[in-house]
Amino acid sequence: MPDAYEVMLDAELSKAFDVWSGYLDARTGEDPRARDHLRALLESAREAAADGDAAIARTLVADMYDDARKAHLPWAPSPPRPCEADRQTRDYAKDTLKQVLPLSLQDHLDSVEIPLSVTGRRLQAAPGLDAATRQDILYITARAAMALDLAQPAAARRELERLKVIARRWGVEP
Repeated sequence: MPDAYEVMLDAELSKAFDVWSGYLDARTGEDPRARDHLRALLESAREAAADGDAAIARTLVADMYDDARKAHLPWAPSPPRPCEADRQTRDYAKDTLKQVLPLSLQDHLDSVEIPLSVTGRRLQAAPGLDAATRQDILYITARAAMALDLAQPAAARRELERLKVIARRWGVEP
């Protein structure tokens, strides 16, 4: 069974490949030599990934972003912000994870994800929270999301319990 982290890394590359393929297949009227160079880098990145060398593939994708910026290609994809990249990667990985994770593990993850979401939303809507508490809520929620992404229900449950402590302290039903 593949590791959840490996699935996330594969999803990250797949997303980048799709984004760049879509851009390179579009007729934008931009510099054809620069686009040909990017197309060659994309094919090299795909080959590296197919050969199992994800590190080289990621480096080539990063080079594509840099080279597009240096070539002043206005329609080229820009690197996503970390939060956006993670959200897109999760979307790509969710179907694969459902295929490779045992059903019992999926159930454990779901049993944490749902109350985590509900408790987090209730806390964010609570009146009178100070800035430090809001920051703690975001931090704990992000840690739990990372644990869920990596298929670590015990770690995610620990973070959920920490969030519930804050909820009780502020009079919010977890």
